[in-house]
Amino acid sequence: MSTLPPCPECNSEFTYEDRAHYICPECAHEWSPSATEAAEPTERIYRDSAGNVLQDGDTVTVIKDLKPKGSGGVIKMGTKVKGIRLVDSDHDIDCKIDGHGAMSLKSEFVKKV
Repeated sequence: MSTLPPCPECNSEFTYEDRAHYICPECAHEWSPSATEAAEPTERIYRDSAGNVLQDGDTVTVIKDLKPKGSGGVIKMGTKVKGIRLVDSDHDIDCKIDGHGAMSLKSEFVKKV
């Protein structure tokens, strides 16, 4: 059995080793073993406006007035948001804000309490 990794380009299992490189015979892609190790995903770190690390369940405060799209109201500066949930999208935080309901916020507009 081969312990060589599959090709990162075409996922072929027929890779072979030639000196210090791996080569895929199906798509002719060549890569080094160190590139395979560096390709492992790392966990994303979410930070607030002050640089503090955020975690699920934290309480944060809004640092500026925010006008949500499609809503007539404004989320005022200083509004506390409890029990945030971090998500991997363009808006980093999913939460519920009293009087406004479910929201998505960017971490750059909040500060950890």
